[in-house]
Amino acid sequence: MPALQPVRGTHDLLPDEKRRHRFVEETARAIAERYGYAEISTPIFEFTEVFRRTLGDTSDIVTKEMYTFEDKGGDSITLRPEYTAAVARAFLSNGLAQHLPLKVFCAGPMFRYERPQKGRLRQFHQVDVEILGVAEPVADVEIIALGAHVLDALGLKDKVKLELNTLGDSESRNAYRSVLIGYLQNHKSRLSPDSLVRLERNPLRIFDSKDAGDQDVVAGAPLLRDSLNGASKRYFEQLLRGLEAAGVSATVNPGLVRGLDYYCHTAFEFVTDALGAQGAVLAGGRYDGLIEQLGGPPTPGTGWAAGIERLSMLIAEPPAPARPIAVLAVGDGAEPKAVQVAQQLRKHGFIVEMPMTGNLKKRMRQANKARARAVVILGEDELARGAATVRDMETGEQTEVRLDGIADRLAPYRQERT
Repeated sequence: MPALQPVRGTHDLLPDEKRRHRFVEETARAIAERYGYAEISTPIFEFTEVFRRTLGDTSDIVTKEMYTFEDKGGDSITLRPEYTAAVARAFLSNGLAQHLPLKVFCAGPMFRYERPQKGRLRQFHQVDVEILGVAEPVADVEIIALGAHVLDALGLKDKVKLELNTLGDSESRNAYRSVLIGYLQNHKSRLSPDSLVRLERNPLRIFDSKDAGDQDVVAGAPLLRDSLNGASKRYFEQLLRGLEAAGVSATVNPGLVRGLDYYCHTAFEFVTDALGAQGAVLAGGRYDGLIEQLGGPPTPGTGWAAGIERLSMLIAEPPAPARPIAVLAVGDGAEPKAVQVAQQLRKHGFIVEMPMTGNLKKRMRQANKARARAVVILGEDELARGAATVRDMETGEQTEVRLDGIADRLAPYRQERT
């Protein structure tokens, strides 16, 4: 029988890699809290209609990438491919309109059936932030500034750059749609079969295509900025002024477009050239029509999502865990007291390892392997005196300490990480 392997496109997060993931997630969570974002969690699967209605029947995610199945009750269920639709559904399901403006942070796994490669997995993880209920560009400024702050806190300020564009309001997009259709009609022979369908139903979705031929076609397409009305231009100017005030530098990329109709005004990506083809590490934009598309009241929204796997590949080695204290029992009679001392130290905030097998020499080797900063040795002779031996693993110095004074003696080692 062949060795068991994880499903293609998934992998186990072993301690070192999990520590990097946790560092990314906890950094993002801490920064989001500073901006007033409350954490929520949505189920990892939803009724398929949640994503079909929001992502669109012609999107690659819906047509090719979603993990969709029928459950035992006959309902069509989809594993969560992205957060924004799930947050929008949660907003409606829980009657949160009375709490607007609403600012939320999320973190968790996503699922898409894609060709696995560096930075792209079929089960991957994201952090996500959303603001609902604010139509003004100041919300976009805050969202982008928050993203820049997270990346800076991760030490990535010099490895990423911000690209953004304006998609305009619905009037501007409709004007652009007409211009774009005229252009694409003249290049139909070069479009993929999927994009020929999109041309009839939602031509802006062609910008989202991963097909190389489609990308060549849209590279020469007319620019959306040439169809902007006055209100859309003013919105974008306010956004740029706000980012400048927040100390966030950006490059305008006229080719950055979102295909769905509920997207408007701001689209942005923080990109890097350090991960090959997978350049975007944090991306988002404004989606004022999304809640309404799900059957709710008109509710403006803006937000972003960031890939934890991609960010964890970019960051420097995060701080090592604090080194533990090892508690060693010498002789069977000392073991109950060793368990008691270990528990007391843990309640005092120490990380404690307790080697469990072998003689003293073997247990000392286990303590070394665990990178113990100090060792508490409990032998029957010491216990008879109400004491223990504390050994500094860096200097080799040993001292006898009364049992009721061990926590104080070990206090200097509590947070050592080297």
